[in-house]
This record gives sequence, C-alpha cells and structure tokens, in this order.
Amino acid sequence: MKKIVTLIVGCIVLSATAHATKETVVKSSIKKVTVYTQGAQVQRKASYSVSKGITTLIIEGVSPNIDPNSLQVQASGEVILLDSKYSVFYPQPDPVVNPKNGIPPKIKKEISLLQDSLLDVGYQIAEYQYQIDVLNSEKRIIENNGTIKGQGKVNDSIPLLEDAIAFYHKKMLEINKSLLSLSRSQNKLVRNQSRMNSRLAELQNYNNNNNYVANPQKPPVHQVKITLSAKESTSGRIKLSYLVSNAGWTPSYDLRSSAAASKIDLTYKAQVYQNTGVDWDGVKLNLSTNNPYANKTKPTLSPWYLDYYTYRNTQYNQYNYNAPATVNTGAGAYDLKDKMSKKAEMELAEDDYDALSAQNFTKMIEHLISVEYEIDLPYNIKSDNQKNMVLVNSKTLNTEYMYYAVPKLDLSVFMVARVTNLDDLNLVPGSANLFHDGAYLGNTYINPNTMNDTLDLSLGKDPNLIMKRTMLKNDSKEKVVGDKIVKTMGYKIQIKNHKNKTIKLIIQDQVPVSRNKEIEVELDEISRAELDEVIGILEWKSRLKPGASKEIDIKYTVKYDKTQNVNLASY
Repeated sequence: MKKIVTLIVGCIVLSATAHATKETVVKSSIKKVTVYTQGAQVQRKASYSVSKGITTLIIEGVSPNIDPNSLQVQASGEVILLDSKYSVFYPQPDPVVNPKNGIPPKIKKEISLLQDSLLDVGYQIAEYQYQIDVLNSEKRIIENNGTIKGQGKVNDSIPLLEDAIAFYHKKMLEINKSLLSLSRSQNKLVRNQSRMNSRLAELQNYNNNNNYVANPQKPPVHQVKITLSAKESTSGRIKLSYLVSNAGWTPSYDLRSSAAASKIDLTYKAQVYQNTGVDWDGVKLNLSTNNPYANKTKPTLSPWYLDYYTYRNTQYNQYNYNAPATVNTGAGAYDLKDKMSKKAEMELAEDDYDALSAQNFTKMIEHLISVEYEIDLPYNIKSDNQKNMVLVNSKTLNTEYMYYAVPKLDLSVFMVARVTNLDDLNLVPGSANLFHDGAYLGNTYINPNTMNDTLDLSLGKDPNLIMKRTMLKNDSKEKVVGDKIVKTMGYKIQIKNHKNKTIKLIIQDQVPVSRNKEIEVELDEISRAELDEVIGILEWKSRLKPGASKEIDIKYTVKYDKTQNVNLASY
C-alpha cells in the first residue's frame, strides 16, 4: 500500500513538472517605426526556440509609454499563440558580493550587543522612573495631610504638634534621600544610554563613513510576455507591434521660386521627435498623416427643438455652433482684413550637388483616411525629444505669377505665386520657408485643409509698380435731402508699371454693404469691376504692359436717416 501511495505522488509531481510554464528571455530589436502626427507604432522582431510544452517568452526593452491595448503579436513555427500581455518587472538590487564592501562581522557583533544593552538600559531607566514617581506621590500625600498643615486639634496640643513635626522631618528626609539616590543612578544610566546611542549610530553609518556606496536600485523593466504552446521542440520568429506616446512629427516646407521660371520647387520635410525611453537605432521610418489618438466616432445629430424662452441669451454667439466658422484660405492668401507683413531678405549661396537625398528612397502609400510615406533608409532617432529632420519628398509645382494690390490698406503691390492642384500633393498643414531667387523672404503657413485647391504665396513687395489712391474732393460731398442724408464718395486709383515685362495684375477695393433696408447704397461708378454683392469687394483683373498706366474710378452714394449715425469712413 505504501508503495502505491509513493507511486501516485511521484506521478503527480512528474505531471505538474511537465505542465509547468517555462519562462525564457529572448532578445529583440526594433526594425520599423511608423510615426504618426501624434504617437508612433513600433515593430519589433525576435527569434525563439522552445521545447515541448508551454513556454512564456519575455521580450524586454519595451517603451514605458506603450499602449497595452495596441499590442499585436505574430509568430511563425509549429506553435500555438496562447497569450500576450504587457507587464513591468521590478528587480531587486544586487547583493553585496565583495566582503570589503560590506560591514565587518566584528562591527555587526558590536552593533548587536549595543542594541541588546540599550534595551536593558531602557528598562532600568524606566524602573528608576517608576520608583521616583512613587516617592513623589508619597511626598504629596504627606504635604497635603491636614495634621502637617496644622489643621484640626493638633494646634491645641503641643505633644501632637511635636509628634507631627518629628514624623514630617524623619519621613521627608528619607524620601528626599531616596529620590536623590534614584536620580543619581538614573542620570548615570541616561548618560550611558546616550553614549551607546552615539556609538550605535556611528557603527550603523560605518558604510557611509568609509565611503561605501550600496548597490543602487535597478530601474523597472518593461516587457512583453508571450505564451506559446508547442507539441514538440521548435523554433521560429516573433513579430510584435505596439503604439507608444511621446512621439510624433510635424511637417515643414521649403518653397523656392525663380523669376526666370514659372515654377516653384517644394521640399517636403518632417521634424521627427520621440521621448519614449528607448532609442531607435538603424530603424526604417514610415511617416503617416494619421493620428491614432483622434476621435474616431462619427457624430450623431439630436433633434433640434424650438420653443420660446423667457430670457434673452446675450452670449448666443459664444455657443452658436451653427455660426459660420472663420476659414484660413491658405498660406499667403491676400485678404482685405490682413496686411502683408514686411519680408526680410538675406543672401543664400547655392551650389549644385548631385548626391542622392531621402526623396529617392521614399514611396507614398495612400490609405483610406491617411497617407503614409515609406522611407527605405535607416535612421537613428534618440529618445531625447529633439527634432530630427527627415526629407520626405520634393516636387516641382506649376506656378502662375501675378501681382496683387489692395490700395485701400497698402499702396504696395505684392508679387504672388499661385499654385494649383494641391490635392495631388497630400500635404499636411505646416509652416513653410519662402525663398525667391536665392533670397530668404520669410515664413508662411500652408493649410491644404481648405476647400480650395489653390494656394497663393506672397513673395513680397515689388518696388517697380507704383500705386496711388486718392479721394476725389469734387465728387465727395454730403447734403440733406428731406429726412435723408445723401453722402457721395469718389476715389481714383492709379498704377504704373516700371518693369520691363507685361504683368498680370489684380486690384481689390470695396464699397459699403447695407444690412439695414433704411440705408441705401448706390454704385455710381466702379470702372467695370467684378462685384461681390454679398461682401462688397471690387476686383479688377488686367494685363499691364511695360511703362503702361491704368486708372480706376470708384464712386458711390449712401442715403440714410438724418437722425441716425452711420459708420461711413471717408477713406
């Protein structure tokens, strides 16, 4: 019977051992990183060899900024992928192996003896203190006794008074003598206790006093655990990918134009940064315009019910989501509300080089909702949050040069390069450096998210085009007709081309637009301008030959109630 029990126990142990999960640390390396506008997807690869049974592969060196929900694992070989998860391992510091770095046994023994002695001394001091407390209580009882205080019949009897005094004298001398002896013994113990504490602190600080530095605490190890099941010994490869935060890229552009050629060279660059805690050494980069952290849930409209309210919401515009939004019409687009900033010029030396650039190794892949640039070059991106320039692409854009002027705001004439068919470039909103004929003009912003696929880039003022805008005093007058004020304004715009070539010119001005039916606006003369009746913008398009001049007349009349004031500026 005993042999049968032993055999059963042995079988159970062997079965448990056979089904125990083995753990193996495997080395992995980052092969590819897809950098999004916010975040990055890291792809690691590793090789493994496992024996029969269940084995957990541990892949270390994972970024602490991993999103565990994004973990994806693929395995090759005759195995079954049972589980994969992210975990953090907190290692203990290494023990002190060299006895020279530890506390000597003699010092350890003395520390132990001192701790025992301090414990005994503490009890002795407490014992003395208990005796002192009892004697002090005895003194208070005697001092508070009525006979000692002279209360009662003792004052009427000399013998009783003599006996009370003798008792008080004898007893108080005995108590005070005992208190003095106990205090002296207690003070000796306290002094010894203080010396022992000082010595104990000195011994306990032996390592510091001898410049000994203990082994530091090891940082936590971020790892991915992959559990495999194999019917027999096998090997294969593991590929895992996961999303990390604290990484991304921002677009940057260089726009180089030339007066001799009707084109603009666009250089598409990316400023890649990462602070994931793991360096990317020799990895292939993919740049994606996708943002995995953006909201992916489609909006749903709720019923819009109308009813009367008993109050007036004066902050309606602040919360009115149906109000028209302000739209940026593109980098450098000239608007009546925006004055063109002055462009600083600087010399730029240009040389011709035939070396290949990253654009020769870049392939653009269009996905359903994003664009990805696959760069077939290895990059080293350190985890220091510094921006690293990566050249994405370079394109030559067909460009039409023209001149814009808004003399009401600025008498200067601006040279503008109009680029069309932006949709084919798959650009991302970003800043752009402007260069014209080798000179740096400044910085602008490219916003391809507008509905317009045309981009107007301002290249600065042209001093060879002279513009004037004057108010015609004879045509500008004001009078009262009945209950109305009739105000007439007249202007003349003059421009002359001092360049040696014909230019395409666009001039903009405006006339007032009434939003009150009691205010009437009549256009007397607009010199065949194209009129936008909604916003009152006048636009003249013309071609101006070398040395030619052009004049434009604007005249309009405004009628309004003479008891009212109208914001009709005279400029």
